[in-house]
Amino acid sequence: MAEIVNLRQARKAKKRAENAVQAQANRARHGSTKAERLKFQQEADRLSRTLDGARLDDASNESE
Repeated sequence: MAEIVNLRQARKAKKRAENAVQAQANRARHGSTKAERLKFQQEADRLSRTLDGARLDDASNESE
């Protein structure tokens, strides 16, 4: 004998699964939180300043 399925519950479960897939896609598309983006930007700025500070030759000396 076949199992009885409540169609209303099946439709809701299907919609929940579709919403979960859409939410995962949105998380991947939009990436990180504002705080994480700010942290990454500050880290990149710090590395850039460190690299610039460690240069042996200035850019103004290269043109001479």
